[in-house]
Amino acid sequence: MIFMEERHQKIVDTIRRNGKITVAEITQEYQISDESARRDLRLLEQRGICKRTHGGAILLQPVSVRPPVDRKFEEMPVFDNYKAIACRAAEMIGENETVYLTGGSLGYLMISFLPRDRRYTVVVNSVDIGKELRDFENIDVYLAGGKMRQSGSLVDSLAVEFVSRMHFDLCFITGAGLTADFGLSNGTDETAAFQRMVIKNSRRKCLLMPSAKIGVDSFIKVCETEIFDFVITDWDCLEEHITPLEEKGTDVIVVSKP
Repeated sequence: MIFMEERHQKIVDTIRRNGKITVAEITQEYQISDESARRDLRLLEQRGICKRTHGGAILLQPVSVRPPVDRKFEEMPVFDNYKAIACRAAEMIGENETVYLTGGSLGYLMISFLPRDRRYTVVVNSVDIGKELRDFENIDVYLAGGKMRQSGSLVDSLAVEFVSRMHFDLCFITGAGLTADFGLSNGTDETAAFQRMVIKNSRRKCLLMPSAKIGVDSFIKVCETEIFDFVITDWDCLEEHITPLEEKGTDVIVVSKP
């Protein structure tokens, strides 16, 4: 039998090595109860080492996140929770609406779920997503102008000026972190400034946030939580992270596991 401190260190080593750990792995490895395993993860989360999920914990990322140098959407892994969030978000688009579609990975995943039985307008700030939308005869596509990052996104002052001249019926925003107290946060000031303008000019605001990003804060604050009408997250999001968001007046939609 090992001491609790030693067990905690071994759990930390596993999380740092694999990026995650499950409650089942802890109970099997150290012959402790589910309740004890969850208590261990709760204590480690309080130390800022990991973020708990329903089934275990994941490695907590640094608050300052650099934008990807070369984002290749077609090569990225497709996780079930991201796919489910993208599908639910696409269902919100109505006839003749003007929509801002996030330039992140969730925006790319939404492409395959976008409605084809109605006409609407989509504004994007990703050349890769814009290229994929060329085949949609029912969609009018606007691409934000400005200096292109190597990732294919455009978020500089010219892109901000572009979207400042538009109004949106609905915007889909993503971020690096979300808490009830700090609000939505992201890794760079350019991205945050661009998102603020889109949010300001949108009637309905929908935030797409996988559970791993809820309950953590990133580097730059974008806006308060209550700005958003909806937050769409997944089945791994803990109730203790959802409740404070709902208390701010935001409708939290939790997609079901397929």
